[in-house]
Amino acid sequence: MVCVGIDVAKDKHDCFILSSEGKVLADVFTIPNSIEGFQFLLERIHSCVSPKDSIKVGLEATGHYSYNLLGVPS
Repeated sequence: MVCVGIDVAKDKHDCFILSSEGKVLADVFTIPNSIEGFQFLLERIHSCVSPKDSIKVGLEATGHYSYNLLGVPS
């Protein structure tokens, strides 16, 4: 399993990717709160997983700033 942690903020999100065994797959990196940032995050996640891996994403509940990541209509 691959775990993705996201610290949500208004203009940017800090992300971290590790395996369920605790191996760091992608050290902390920052993405803008934009479609380009989300595409970069998705590419980064895909570069860290194999076809057999499941992915869990956890993010900070900070009100409406996480809606873009969650795909919730505003």
